[in-house]
Amino acid sequence: MVENFERELMRGSLDLMVLSVLSDKSLYGYAIQKQIRDASRGQVKLPAGTLYPLLHRLEDERMIRSRWDDSTGRKRKWYDITASGRKQLASQVKQWTSYSQCVERLLNLVGLRPETA
Repeated sequence: MVENFERELMRGSLDLMVLSVLSDKSLYGYAIQKQIRDASRGQVKLPAGTLYPLLHRLEDERMIRSRWDDSTGRKRKWYDITASGRKQLASQVKQWTSYSQCVERLLNLVGLRPETA
């Protein structure tokens, strides 16, 4: 298994990752980081310096919205996906699936098969 993915490989999929973890529940920043890290089995470590500018951009683009809440005993900024964000997520899932299938076909064509985890 690859220890960590290269930055260039991940760069095009960070929006997809963040929108996907927000697709079923509201989360605050650290919880987003943790869910992505856990779901990727530690292969994707999204530092705060990358996550928060991404969240601000997604909010500016109206893909997500935020709200402050202190009901957990600590004031946190929670993020929710919007209807526009759900449309964008559906589009990105379709594109990513098509792209990854294309790459897999090309690798299989030349006899390069990824090792199973």
